[in-house]
Amino acid sequence: MQLGELEKLVLNYLWREHIADAKQVHSHFEPRRGGTLNTIQSTLDRLYKKGLLTRVKSGHAFNYSPSVERKALLGSLIQTITEELAKNDADAVLEAFVDISVNIDEESLQRLEHLIASKKAERKKNQKQRKPV
Repeated sequence: MQLGELEKLVLNYLWREHIADAKQVHSHFEPRRGGTLNTIQSTLDRLYKKGLLTRVKSGHAFNYSPSVERKALLGSLIQTITEELAKNDADAVLEAFVDISVNIDEESLQRLEHLIASKKAERKKNQKQRKPV
């Protein structure tokens, strides 16, 4: 799934605010980046059609809220691009990830190590549960 710059900005805004109509979104972005209410309405509609937002009619307008959590969308986007790029060379993806990791601060690296260890333990537990007795 491709997301434009404004779509990403709007999603981030709605993850923070949880719910907003087009006028609220426009009033947030207009001083910073300009643009018209129509552009914001079109962006919200595109995100809704992509399944990333839900909307509820309120008077003559819609109130929009995210239909996916930030973590789930990030995971999906990373998985999609990784699968596309790793078709012939999975090692290249791992090497690129390690190269990116050198720029992460020590605390984040420790958190990453902890997350990896947790996922490995979870996988091992699930594998043991699936084995027939």
